[in-house]
Amino acid sequence: MTDSSSSSSARPALTILLAAPRGFCAGVDRAIQIVEQAIVKWGGPVYVRHEIVHNAHVVKRLESMGAIFVEELDDCPADRPVVFSAHGVPKVVPAEAARREMTFVDATCPLVSKVHAEAQRHARNGLHILLIGHAGHPEVIGTMGQLDTDAITLIETAEDAEAFQATDAARLAYVTQTTLSVDDTSGIVAILRRRFPLMPEPRKDDICYATTNRQEAVKAMADQAQLVLVLGAANSSNSVRLVEVAERAGARSAHLIASAENIDWNWFNRVTTLGLTAGASAPETLVQGVIAACRARFTVSVREIVTAQEDVVFRIPRILEGA
Repeated sequence: MTDSSSSSSARPALTILLAAPRGFCAGVDRAIQIVEQAIVKWGGPVYVRHEIVHNAHVVKRLESMGAIFVEELDDCPADRPVVFSAHGVPKVVPAEAARREMTFVDATCPLVSKVHAEAQRHARNGLHILLIGHAGHPEVIGTMGQLDTDAITLIETAEDAEAFQATDAARLAYVTQTTLSVDDTSGIVAILRRRFPLMPEPRKDDICYATTNRQEAVKAMADQAQLVLVLGAANSSNSVRLVEVAERAGARSAHLIASAENIDWNWFNRVTTLGLTAGASAPETLVQGVIAACRARFTVSVREIVTAQEDVVFRIPRILEGA
């Protein structure tokens, strides 16, 4: 392979298939705006409980503006505003903030809030909730934290779905983490539906439109690409799922990278077509950084693979409007 000082005519050709949609979703965009507008309204520092979204580049930029990221409410002084992350928080967190008379803004994605409301509605109706999701993920912690511990059970795998024993098989309902693999989740749901046929369906799929759209875009390009790169953080559930989706959909190999700096160029041996996408919390600047890095080594042509158009916008909380 030639280096970046060689003429473009001497470089190998590389076609980049650029997935669309990719990158920021409406919930992530709203959460970032909330932190930015909180800093404008109240000045720094503004505290944020947990990473506002799972992306170190986003976190670093907001820190430079005056945000301080902490893991627990106890780490926040009572006289400074605090923002709750897009993943949602257990109900005890805003209750404690109110008790301490703190100024707080909830940046929970509205689609996550919908899952919270759905779980609470089922619980009020006397149903036991099965939450399909990954243990330890902030969204799962937040959703389970909306209910008493004996009212909800976490189902992580098909094996969990087969093993679950219901006290009353007629009094069950399920909800899901919003950032799961559509295919994996459908398999788990199928098991639960077979075992508990009286269990009601959610009014609408809990897996969010952005997660679904990004997975469909990867499926549309993966079998045309020898290599797929997904921009995102290792703790970003939807980004990790995109790598899995790419591999299952036919890509010879797929890797999760935080930025162009994480590329191992040995991955490109015998690669003529690269699939490129970004998780819902990864900014577009990172995508363009990968394309620029490829242009330094290859003669690049870019083709966008469009599978959906997104026009969803979520309003920021009224307390910040006009900031």
